[in-house]
Formats: sequence, structure tokens, C-alpha cells
Amino acid sequence: MATTDTAIRTAKPGTKDYRITDERGLYLIVATKGGKLWRFDYRHGIKPGTDKPRRLTLALGTYPDVSLKEARDKRDEARKLLANGIDPGEHRKAHKAALLGRAANSFEVVAREWLEKWKSNKAASHIEKVSARLENDVFPWLGERPVADISAPEVLEVLRRIERRGAIETAHRAKQNISQIMRYAISTGRALRDPCPDLKDALMQTKGGHFASLTDPASVGKLMRDIDSYTGGHIVRAALALTPLVFVRPGELRNARWADIDFEKGEWCYTTSKTSTEHIVPLSRQALEILNDLYPATGHSGLVFKGQKPGKPISDATVNSALRRMGYDTQKDITGHGFRAMARTLLAEELDQTPDWIERQLAHVTSETNGTAYDRAQFLKHRRPMMQVWADYLDKLKWGNAGADAG
Repeated sequence: MATTDTAIRTAKPGTKDYRITDERGLYLIVATKGGKLWRFDYRHGIKPGTDKPRRLTLALGTYPDVSLKEARDKRDEARKLLANGIDPGEHRKAHKAALLGRAANSFEVVAREWLEKWKSNKAASHIEKVSARLENDVFPWLGERPVADISAPEVLEVLRRIERRGAIETAHRAKQNISQIMRYAISTGRALRDPCPDLKDALMQTKGGHFASLTDPASVGKLMRDIDSYTGGHIVRAALALTPLVFVRPGELRNARWADIDFEKGEWCYTTSKTSTEHIVPLSRQALEILNDLYPATGHSGLVFKGQKPGKPISDATVNSALRRMGYDTQKDITGHGFRAMARTLLAEELDQTPDWIERQLAHVTSETNGTAYDRAQFLKHRRPMMQVWADYLDKLKWGNAGADAG
């Protein structure tokens, strides 16, 4: 006999558990403590060692969370599986295991695994940027998706969100990171293909491929004077003044540590963020003066350019913010990274320095090294006087009397 919702709703607990039966194996257990539990009894297979069918029970939830109608629907679904020779209990276990497996192979899980392996030889600033990009722009939309199921349209929609806020370069870098993660998933047997190559030419192109920079000697002279008269904080002013003298990557400058600076030799030795190799920057007299002046303010912290947060350097936006404060457009005029292009151009065109020395001072891997790790002191005997010539040239530009010496 079929039961009714009224009978179930008004059922009271007794001195022991009892059943309210419905049709075709469905019933409700009314527990002594007041709980009401849906159960479905069925037969499937043969009991081991006998010729009798196995009697099994499937839990279908609790009332009123699962209504009478919903319990009957679940029973009918189980009966359909039985009609096809499938044990509904085992089917449920397999489905749960599949869900857990999909969760274990979600894009975010695989991405974090890749990130741990990828970051082993990367600079902290680079790791921070990639991690933040994934956390803010990728995981909220792709994180829970099974990595094997991610399609090109899904990836494109994630990248379009980044584009819509005007961060075109970030969209391209996010695509690169997603592709790296997908290739890692393929190599570990959790995906079959990378959808990112399907998105070739789908993104907006960045405006030019270079950072804004000044290469006209007169404009560089004005920039040096503006830096010299900068009225911001002492640490930021020192970072601004040192940037053109050493022309390293902005992340490498802001993460500089006092332990890596040898005042006696006049050298700064650190591990580059791009090639993970040791690199020596010969320090000119002007650079050493800036560092000696800054040491009393930050020498105790270990970080040359100590930020406001304990144990952290100034932010990656500090130098660019200071340039904007001085009236420079970091999209068109000069950016922190643009000092590298400035040095490369003027050292070659105005000071006739050897290209190999300049490229090595920029910590670029040249064709002569065949892309392998190179001697950190390569051309050092030439680069040391070159860096002093460069610092003296900037001073002359600053005071407007470099014309006679240029070339």
C-alpha cells in the first residue's frame, strides 16, 4: 500500500524504530529520536556461497529534506538501473568517486601543483606576479573545472574579462600561464590537449612590443635633473637615482639585498629573474654614493629598498608612480623597465660601447652562449669601466655639457 505525505508528516517516534512502507521497496524509518530516514530495499546478484539473491538497502535521504515525491523519484531511478543490470549502490559509489577524482584533477589543483614545480628557480617577484594573476583572473572562473574538460571558448571568456578592463598585456600573459598548466596536465596524464593554441589571433594585440623609454640625450638630461630634484621619500628617491645607473630589471632592483653588495669591490652580485644565473653589476662611484647614503636608513632590514610592510621591499609600482608624480607618462615617455632600453641605445650610439658588453650587462643570453648558463664575470674587465663611463655621461647630460664628449 502506498503511504501519504500526511501519514509521514504526522508520524511520531515510538519506543523503538519502526517503518512506514510505500510501494516497490520504498519505506521510511521513524527513529526513536525523531529522525525520518528514506530507504529502498532491492535484490541484486547472488549472495556468496549460496544460490540466493543478495538483499541490499540504499539510503535515499531524510524527510522532510527529501519529500515523498522525491524519494519515489530516486527509487524509480534505482529501479531503472536494476533493470539494466546495474547495482544502484555501486553506481552511487562510482559516481561519488568520479566527482572526487574530478575535484582532485580540477584546474586549480593542477595549476597549484605546476606552480610549485615551476617556481623552484624563479625570482620571488616573478612568482608573486604569476600567482596573483592566477588567483585574481583565472581561478575564479576555471579553478573548479576538471582540467581535461576545459575548452578554448572557456579560456577565451576568461581572457576577454581581462581585456575588457584594458589589461591587454595581462591577458596575453594569462593565456601563456594557462597553456603552461595545460601542457603540464597533459604530461601528467590528466588532459589530452591544450586549447590555448586554438586562440591564436583571438586576443587584442598589445600596442608595440617595448617599454616606454627616452633615448634623446637632451630628454635624458632633463629626466636626470628631475630625478635629482625629486621631493618624495628618501628610499624612493634612492631607487629612482640608482635605476638609470644600474639599469637592471625593476623586480631585481626592488628586491636588492645589502648582503649581495660588496662595497670594497664595488659590485652587486645577485641571481637574475629571467635566466636564474648569477650576475655581477659593477657599481660606479655615483652608484656607491647613493648606496652609502641609503645604508643608515635601511641597512638594518637586509633589504636595500625596504617597503612599509615588515620584511617586504617597495612595491613593483613604486618607481613608475614616482615617474608619474614627476610628470612623466609611463605609457609614452619612460617606465622603470625603459631605463634598460635607454642605456642600451645610448651606450651603443653615443658612447660607442661594444654590443656584447652591453648585452652582458643587461643579463641577456646572447647567441654566443647558445642559450646556456654563462660565466657571471663575462666581459667584467670591460663592463667595469663601461659602467663608470655611463654614470659620468649621465652626470654630464644632467648638467647639459655632454655634447663635446659624446661619441
